[in-house]
Amino acid sequence: MDRLAEHYALCGVALRDSDRDRWLACLFAPDAERPHLFALYAFNAEVSRIREHVSQPILGEMRLQWWIEALNGSPGGEVRGDLHAHPVADALLATIATLSLPRKTLVDLLEARRFDLYDDPAPDLHFLEAYCGETCSSLFRLASLILGGTGGKESAEAAGHAGCAYALTGLLRAFPWHVVHHQCYLPRDILERHNLEPRNLFAREDGPALRAALAEMRALARDHLGRAAQAVAALQRQERLAYLPLALLELYLREMERKDYDPYKTLVEVAQWRRQWALWRAKI
Repeated sequence: MDRLAEHYALCGVALRDSDRDRWLACLFAPDAERPHLFALYAFNAEVSRIREHVSQPILGEMRLQWWIEALNGSPGGEVRGDLHAHPVADALLATIATLSLPRKTLVDLLEARRFDLYDDPAPDLHFLEAYCGETCSSLFRLASLILGGTGGKESAEAAGHAGCAYALTGLLRAFPWHVVHHQCYLPRDILERHNLEPRNLFAREDGPALRAALAEMRALARDHLGRAAQAVAALQRQERLAYLPLALLELYLREMERKDYDPYKTLVEVAQWRRQWALWRAKI
């Protein structure tokens, strides 16, 4: 196995261990495109978890800058070394070159990820949806290009709504983890509508107000999911494979509506066999 093939394989392993849902969805992609999807999603998994691996924001900023310089082809300092020694970077850069993917889309994703490094709450819903667009809609757009999409208006609409639906559901699933780390992705305007503040969440105050705010967020995720489904239906069959992960969202949203759901304790999970079945049904 040559170096690049090995690095694509390592991306697949990293993705399987860090983002099982996207890894499962990738298994339905054609053999030729699957390694490129692995590289894209392994990159996302790595940069989305930077906060977990640094002790202070400035160190996270340095990691993001490393990636920005690598993508821009102007590495400095430590990055100036051999990028081939970093499996995910090597595979991603090869994918970008092979498929002529837009680097700016990935750089914008990295810039948006700066928000994750700090404790500032999401100021309003408009900001949150823009964040979801930069960090998640961009992935759907790039995945569709990898799978032969044209990048036209229909693709942009599908990716926009898909990214918001997927990211919002993911943020709701991770609500307990964010509370522990004093991060608030529930936008202030929605909190204020229910007479809540971030400090109420960090104090683990439960009650009708919090449940109503979370229900509003789930309704927003479902609205984007429905709009995404309509837009995806107009795409070519192979491009639609980029949107397979959407088949999992309703499973998670329903879990958050169970009577025994505790938003401060429940890291929402669904059995893998149920996720595989949902993906298989969506594919056919």
